[in-house]
Amino acid sequence: MSPLGLPLNEDEINNAFSKSYWRVHVVEETGSTQTDLSNIVRAGNADHGHVLVTEYQSAGRGRLDRKFEAPPRSSLLFSFFVSTKSDAVEWGWLPLLAGQSVIRAMSEIFGQKVEGRLSLKWPNDVLLNGKKVSGILSERVEGGAIIGIGLNVITPRDELGFDNATSLWIEGFQLTARDQLLIEILNSFADFFTKWEKKDPALLEEYLSVSSTIGKRVRIETPDGFWFEESAVGIDTSGALVMVDGTLVTVGDVVHLRQI
Repeated sequence: MSPLGLPLNEDEINNAFSKSYWRVHVVEETGSTQTDLSNIVRAGNADHGHVLVTEYQSAGRGRLDRKFEAPPRSSLLFSFFVSTKSDAVEWGWLPLLAGQSVIRAMSEIFGQKVEGRLSLKWPNDVLLNGKKVSGILSERVEGGAIIGIGLNVITPRDELGFDNATSLWIEGFQLTARDQLLIEILNSFADFFTKWEKKDPALLEEYLSVSSTIGKRVRIETPDGFWFEESAVGIDTSGALVMVDGTLVTVGDVVHLRQI
Protein backbone atom coordinates (compact mmCIF):
# COMPACT_ATOMS: atom_id res chain seq x y z
CA MET A 1 0.00 0.00 0.00
CA SER A 2 1.41 3.40 -0.98
CA PRO A 3 1.74 6.19 1.63
CA LEU A 4 -0.48 9.28 1.74
CA GLY A 5 1.08 12.24 -0.03
CA LEU A 6 1.69 15.45 1.89
CA PRO A 7 -0.49 18.43 0.92
CA LEU A 8 0.94 21.01 -1.46
CA ASN A 9 1.95 24.27 0.24
CA GLU A 10 0.99 27.17 -2.02
CA ASP A 11 2.87 29.83 -0.01
CA GLU A 12 6.14 27.91 0.07
CA ILE A 13 5.88 27.10 -3.63
CA ASN A 14 5.34 30.74 -4.58
CA ASN A 15 8.14 31.87 -2.28
CA ALA A 16 10.45 29.72 -4.40
CA PHE A 17 9.30 31.71 -7.45
CA SER A 18 9.72 35.18 -5.94
CA LYS A 19 12.13 36.12 -8.77
CA SER A 20 10.31 34.24 -11.52
CA TYR A 21 7.14 34.74 -13.55
CA TRP A 22 5.42 31.62 -12.19
CA ARG A 23 2.34 32.21 -10.02
CA VAL A 24 0.95 29.00 -8.55
CA HIS A 25 -2.62 28.50 -7.34
CA VAL A 26 -3.45 25.29 -5.46
CA VAL A 27 -7.02 23.95 -5.29
CA GLU A 28 -8.14 20.95 -3.28
CA GLU A 29 -10.35 19.47 -5.99
CA THR A 30 -11.48 20.23 -9.51
CA GLY A 31 -12.85 18.53 -12.58
CA SER A 32 -9.82 19.36 -14.73
CA THR A 33 -7.01 21.89 -14.28
CA GLN A 34 -6.77 22.08 -18.07
CA THR A 35 -10.42 23.04 -18.50
CA ASP A 36 -10.43 25.42 -15.54
CA LEU A 37 -7.32 27.26 -16.67
CA SER A 38 -8.66 27.50 -20.20
CA ASN A 39 -11.76 29.23 -18.83
CA ILE A 40 -9.60 31.57 -16.70
CA VAL A 41 -7.47 32.53 -19.71
CA ARG A 42 -10.49 33.13 -21.95
CA ALA A 43 -12.01 35.35 -19.26
CA GLY A 44 -8.87 37.49 -19.32
CA ASN A 45 -7.85 36.58 -15.78
CA ALA A 46 -4.51 34.90 -16.49
CA ASP A 47 -1.29 35.81 -18.22
CA HIS A 48 2.08 34.20 -18.89
CA GLY A 49 3.14 32.01 -15.97
CA HIS A 50 -0.26 31.33 -14.42
CA VAL A 51 -0.25 27.82 -12.88
CA LEU A 52 -3.18 25.82 -11.55
CA VAL A 53 -2.43 22.68 -9.53
CA THR A 54 -4.86 20.38 -7.75
CA GLU A 55 -4.74 17.67 -5.11
CA TYR A 56 -7.48 15.74 -6.93
CA GLN A 57 -9.25 16.01 -10.26
CA SER A 58 -12.36 14.06 -11.10
CA ALA A 59 -12.48 14.63 -14.85
CA GLY A 60 -8.89 15.05 -15.95
CA ARG A 61 -8.18 15.00 -19.68
CA GLY A 62 -5.30 13.35 -21.48
CA ARG A 63 -4.38 13.52 -25.15
CA LEU A 64 -7.15 12.77 -27.66
CA ASP A 65 -9.69 13.50 -24.86
CA ARG A 66 -8.87 10.40 -22.85
CA LYS A 67 -9.97 10.47 -19.21
CA PHE A 68 -7.29 10.76 -16.56
CA GLU A 69 -8.03 10.30 -12.84
CA ALA A 70 -5.90 9.52 -9.79
CA PRO A 71 -6.46 9.19 -6.01
CA PRO A 72 -6.08 12.44 -3.98
CA ARG A 73 -2.44 13.53 -3.39
CA SER A 74 -1.07 10.52 -5.26
CA SER A 75 -0.03 12.46 -8.36
CA LEU A 76 1.25 15.86 -9.34
CA LEU A 77 -1.50 17.35 -11.51
CA PHE A 78 -1.18 20.85 -12.93
CA SER A 79 -1.65 23.09 -15.96
CA PHE A 80 0.09 26.33 -16.86
CA PHE A 81 -0.34 29.09 -19.42
CA VAL A 82 2.46 30.51 -21.55
CA SER A 83 2.39 33.13 -24.27
CA THR A 84 5.02 33.50 -26.94
CA LYS A 85 5.83 35.50 -30.05
CA SER A 86 7.27 32.41 -31.75
CA ASP A 87 5.55 31.25 -34.91
CA ALA A 88 2.48 29.17 -34.13
CA VAL A 89 3.69 26.49 -36.55
CA GLU A 90 6.50 25.75 -34.08
CA TRP A 91 4.25 25.32 -31.03
CA GLY A 92 4.29 21.55 -31.44
CA TRP A 93 7.57 21.77 -29.53
CA LEU A 94 5.82 22.88 -26.31
CA PRO A 95 4.81 19.40 -25.07
CA LEU A 96 8.31 18.21 -25.95
CA LEU A 97 9.78 20.96 -23.75
CA ALA A 98 7.45 19.88 -20.96
CA GLY A 99 8.66 16.29 -21.22
CA GLN A 100 12.28 17.42 -21.08
CA SER A 101 11.42 19.48 -18.00
CA VAL A 102 9.95 16.50 -16.17
CA ILE A 103 13.06 14.44 -16.87
CA ARG A 104 15.42 17.20 -15.75
CA ALA A 105 13.40 17.77 -12.57
CA MET A 106 13.50 14.11 -11.60
CA SER A 107 17.21 13.98 -12.40
CA GLU A 108 17.82 16.99 -10.14
CA ILE A 109 15.91 15.42 -7.25
CA PHE A 110 16.96 11.77 -7.53
CA GLY A 111 20.40 12.16 -9.11
CA GLN A 112 22.28 9.04 -10.16
CA LYS A 113 19.51 6.77 -8.88
CA VAL A 114 17.40 7.67 -11.92
CA GLU A 115 20.22 8.04 -14.45
CA GLY A 116 19.58 6.06 -17.62
CA ARG A 117 16.09 5.06 -16.50
CA LEU A 118 14.14 8.00 -17.94
CA SER A 119 13.21 8.63 -21.57
CA LEU A 120 10.70 10.48 -23.74
CA LYS A 121 8.25 8.76 -26.04
CA TRP A 122 7.07 11.20 -28.70
CA PRO A 123 5.04 13.31 -28.32
CA ASN A 124 3.89 13.40 -24.72
CA ASP A 125 4.94 10.46 -22.54
CA VAL A 126 7.72 10.36 -19.97
CA LEU A 127 8.89 6.80 -19.40
CA LEU A 128 10.55 5.40 -16.30
CA ASN A 129 12.07 1.96 -16.80
CA GLY A 130 10.13 1.80 -20.07
CA LYS A 131 6.74 2.49 -18.48
CA LYS A 132 4.67 5.66 -18.57
CA VAL A 133 5.12 7.74 -15.42
CA SER A 134 3.94 11.09 -16.79
CA GLY A 135 1.65 12.35 -19.53
CA ILE A 136 1.46 15.78 -21.13
CA LEU A 137 -1.32 17.70 -22.88
CA SER A 138 -0.91 20.95 -24.82
CA GLU A 139 -3.59 23.12 -26.42
CA ARG A 140 -3.70 26.58 -27.95
CA VAL A 141 -5.85 29.24 -26.33
CA GLU A 142 -6.12 33.03 -26.66
CA GLY A 143 -2.73 33.73 -28.20
CA GLY A 144 -0.86 31.24 -26.06
CA ALA A 145 -0.88 27.65 -24.94
CA ILE A 146 -1.96 25.72 -21.88
CA ILE A 147 0.22 22.77 -20.99
CA GLY A 148 -1.05 20.12 -18.61
CA ILE A 149 1.19 17.63 -16.83
CA GLY A 150 0.19 14.58 -14.84
CA LEU A 151 2.94 12.74 -12.98
CA ASN A 152 2.32 9.56 -11.00
CA VAL A 153 4.15 10.07 -7.71
CA ILE A 154 2.80 7.56 -5.19
CA THR A 155 -0.05 6.17 -7.27
CA PRO A 156 -0.65 2.50 -6.35
CA ARG A 157 -0.54 -0.08 -9.13
CA ASP A 158 -4.26 -0.85 -9.01
CA GLU A 159 -5.08 2.84 -9.67
CA LEU A 160 -2.90 3.33 -12.74
CA GLY A 161 -5.53 2.44 -15.32
CA PHE A 162 -3.40 0.46 -17.78
CA ASP A 163 -0.61 -2.11 -17.66
CA ASN A 164 2.26 -0.11 -19.13
CA ALA A 165 2.05 2.66 -16.52
CA THR A 166 3.97 3.14 -13.32
CA SER A 167 4.64 5.63 -10.52
CA LEU A 168 7.74 6.89 -8.77
CA TRP A 169 6.75 4.94 -5.66
CA ILE A 170 6.33 1.65 -7.57
CA GLU A 171 9.79 2.09 -9.09
CA GLY A 172 11.38 2.63 -5.67
CA PHE A 173 11.45 6.43 -5.40
CA GLN A 174 9.94 7.29 -2.02
CA LEU A 175 8.65 10.85 -2.46
CA THR A 176 5.58 12.05 -0.53
CA ALA A 177 6.25 15.82 -0.75
CA ARG A 178 5.47 17.03 -4.28
CA ASP A 179 6.27 20.73 -3.81
CA GLN A 180 9.92 20.50 -4.84
CA LEU A 181 9.02 18.36 -7.84
CA LEU A 182 6.61 21.05 -9.08
CA ILE A 183 9.18 23.79 -8.50
CA GLU A 184 11.90 21.90 -10.38
CA ILE A 185 9.62 21.13 -13.34
CA LEU A 186 8.54 24.76 -13.75
CA ASN A 187 12.08 26.10 -13.37
CA SER A 188 13.29 23.58 -15.94
CA PHE A 189 10.50 24.49 -18.34
CA ALA A 190 11.38 28.19 -18.06
CA ASP A 191 14.94 27.35 -19.12
CA PHE A 192 13.91 25.12 -22.03
CA PHE A 193 11.26 27.67 -23.09
CA THR A 194 13.91 30.41 -23.30
CA LYS A 195 16.15 28.18 -25.42
CA TRP A 196 13.21 27.39 -27.70
CA GLU A 197 12.29 31.06 -28.20
CA LYS A 198 15.95 31.82 -28.99
CA LYS A 199 16.05 28.86 -31.42
CA ASP A 200 19.02 27.41 -29.58
CA PRO A 201 20.28 24.42 -31.66
CA ALA A 202 21.34 22.66 -28.46
CA LEU A 203 17.68 22.12 -27.62
CA LEU A 204 17.23 19.46 -30.30
CA GLU A 205 20.41 17.69 -29.22
CA GLU A 206 19.17 17.62 -25.62
CA TYR A 207 15.82 16.20 -26.71
CA LEU A 208 17.37 13.50 -28.88
CA SER A 209 19.63 12.45 -25.99
CA VAL A 210 16.59 11.36 -23.95
CA SER A 211 14.28 10.20 -26.75
CA SER A 212 13.28 6.55 -26.83
CA THR A 213 11.41 7.04 -30.13
CA ILE A 214 14.05 8.42 -32.48
CA GLY A 215 15.98 5.63 -34.18
CA LYS A 216 13.22 3.09 -33.51
CA ARG A 217 10.76 1.39 -35.81
CA VAL A 218 7.31 2.45 -34.65
CA ARG A 219 3.65 2.07 -35.47
CA ILE A 220 1.73 5.34 -35.83
CA GLU A 221 -1.98 5.13 -35.02
CA THR A 222 -3.96 8.22 -36.04
CA PRO A 223 -7.23 9.42 -34.44
CA ASP A 224 -9.20 8.44 -37.57
CA GLY A 225 -8.13 4.79 -37.27
CA PHE A 226 -5.38 4.84 -39.90
CA TRP A 227 -2.02 3.29 -39.01
CA PHE A 228 1.35 2.61 -40.57
CA GLU A 229 4.78 1.32 -39.53
CA GLU A 230 8.05 3.08 -40.26
CA SER A 231 11.33 4.12 -38.63
CA ALA A 232 11.42 7.47 -36.80
CA VAL A 233 14.58 9.44 -37.55
CA GLY A 234 14.13 12.95 -36.15
CA ILE A 235 12.12 15.95 -34.96
CA ASP A 236 11.58 18.98 -37.18
CA THR A 237 11.23 22.66 -36.24
CA SER A 238 7.48 22.28 -35.71
CA GLY A 239 7.93 19.42 -33.23
CA ALA A 240 6.67 16.88 -35.75
CA LEU A 241 8.08 13.36 -35.84
CA VAL A 242 10.13 12.76 -38.99
CA MET A 243 9.94 9.29 -40.52
CA VAL A 244 12.69 7.73 -42.63
CA ASP A 245 10.60 8.16 -45.81
CA GLY A 246 10.15 11.90 -45.13
CA THR A 247 6.63 11.65 -43.71
CA LEU A 248 5.90 14.16 -40.95
CA VAL A 249 3.66 13.04 -38.10
CA THR A 250 1.98 15.78 -36.07
CA VAL A 251 -0.65 13.79 -34.17
CA GLY A 252 -1.23 10.18 -33.26
CA ASP A 253 -0.27 7.42 -30.87
CA VAL A 254 3.19 5.92 -31.17
CA VAL A 255 3.81 2.25 -30.44
CA HIS A 256 7.44 1.19 -30.14
CA LEU A 257 7.90 -2.06 -32.04
CA ARG A 258 10.20 -4.83 -30.93
CA GLN A 259 13.53 -4.82 -32.74
CA ILE A 260 14.28 -8.07 -34.57
